[in-house]
Amino acid sequence: MIVDDHSLIVEGIRSLLANSEGIEIVAECTNGKDAVEKAIQLVPDVIFMDISMPGTSGIEACAGIKKQRPEINVIALSQHEDEVYVHHFLQAGGSGYMLKSSAREEFLAAIHCVLEGGRFFSSRLSAILISGHFDKRDAEIDPADHPVHLTHREMEILRLVAEGLTNHQVSNRLHISLRTVETHRRNILQKLNLTNAVSLVKYAMRHGIIGLSG
Repeated sequence: MIVDDHSLIVEGIRSLLANSEGIEIVAECTNGKDAVEKAIQLVPDVIFMDISMPGTSGIEACAGIKKQRPEINVIALSQHEDEVYVHHFLQAGGSGYMLKSSAREEFLAAIHCVLEGGRFFSSRLSAILISGHFDKRDAEIDPADHPVHLTHREMEILRLVAEGLTNHQVSNRLHISLRTVETHRRNILQKLNLTNAVSLVKYAMRHGIIGLSG
């Protein structure tokens, strides 16, 4: 299902997904209120949801849909690249966040990713989130957290651990030694002032790190 108050956006996404094997567009909506009603009625697997609409916003619509149909995957459509919007949408139960400028391949990847239980972020947004994840704006979102710099490798390991991989699995996935993984993991815990894997998962969920793609 596609939800956007601009017909050109709806037509564009419909065109991008046309003739894609295994994908059927079951409904199109131009506002959040209708989106909630149609989602509950039709129960689509995936909804691409504009977050900025008059009346019921995409974030409110997402929350309403997830409350009644938690099995539906709702992916944000937005022109906003600010982490604040991403956090709010994830808190509403969103399964991913796409920029409206995303290519066809990313829309297809997003569909398959969320259907497999993951979270998807467009590649441009992933880069923005990773580079700016620990700046002062995060402190405004959650005053309990403090700006922390993690290296690219540490971010990779944090994401994989938060997704449930063991140290051995992380080692195999990244093609690095088990000792290197253990060292990085200790450093991550120390930098974030955390104590165990459970706290790492909570931290990654709170910051939208789990499922970053690209």
